Amino acid sequence: MSSESTSSEAMPPPHAQIIQMGTASLVSAIVYAAAKLGIADHLATGAKSAAELAGPTGTHAPSLHRFLRSLAGFGIVTEQADQRFALTPLGEALQTGAPGSARASVLTLAGPMFWNSLAEFIYSLETGKPSFEKAFGMPVFEYLAQNPEAASAFSETMVGFHGQEPPAVAKAYDFSGIKTLVDVGGATGNMLATILSAHSGVHGVLFDLPHVVREAPAFLEARGVGDRVTIEGGSFFESVPSGGDAYLLSHIIHDWSEEQCLTILSKCREAMPPAGKLLLVEFVLPPGDAPHPGKVLDMVMLTMPGGQERTGAEYDELLRKAGFCLTRVIPTESPASIVEAVLA
Repeated sequence: MSSESTSSEAMPPPHAQIIQMGTASLVSAIVYAAAKLGIADHLATGAKSAAELAGPTGTHAPSLHRFLRSLAGFGIVTEQADQRFALTPLGEALQTGAPGSARASVLTLAGPMFWNSLAEFIYSLETGKPSFEKAFGMPVFEYLAQNPEAASAFSETMVGFHGQEPPAVAKAYDFSGIKTLVDVGGATGNMLATILSAHSGVHGVLFDLPHVVREAPAFLEARGVGDRVTIEGGSFFESVPSGGDAYLLSHIIHDWSEEQCLTILSKCREAMPPAGKLLLVEFVLPPGDAPHPGKVLDMVMLTMPGGQERTGAEYDELLRKAGFCLTRVIPTESPASIVEAVLA
């Protein structure tokens, strides 16, 4: 039997594939509940039964037992002979503070912010407006500014979600000729810290809203680059720090409408020296039917902040409108690419 026929037989029929896609929300809800209840944290010291966990988690023991059994089916916990449940290596990743920020990511990506926005998905398709604003009555970044706990979880989520990108970007681009790198909208500085760690001659300027950068000093110190970064608070719709050799915007442009993107880019253009470079780290969409995580993320941009992912040609068009010339698109070992541009 040929490998082609084996592959064909292993593939579920079309209706089964579609139905499987439709069950993704159920899986998401179950994993979110595990993160919200801190199941992995409660099991970190050893196996426990549902009865033992019910009190600390504030749950109904028989229902919790059924829930833990479902988590065992996902490989997050394992059920022992005495109906006690223990963490698996996969489940350990769901502990608070575990490498990769999985718990914070699940609480954000499968929590009310995303869930309520996606419930109004059709609204975005009908109007072109963010469904987040319909669900919450305000733009997403205004919501985060008013909810510090959600903002902290969101920042940690970005570290987890884009975890493989910083080392890939640091490796793919030659930063050796850059003395000062301005990270515009750099949050707590994860991308900047990774680049500085790989390129000892670079000084960094971390720029973001004051409430966003408040946790940056401790983070940068922990990464060993605190003495090589200047932190500035402000809005990139008003101005960005001047004098940088290169301006880095990692997953910033995809958040905003075209008009807002042109404003951000104009502020970068005003701050840049004639020989400066603009570096956009984004999911550059491939043409045609090729699958890419950015095509799904594009729907998040549509429904939440009102931005969009773009193809290389679309970035070229946007940058020309902003007074830049796209010089190259550099792939990395992650799904993200580096879009390099100079002043036109």
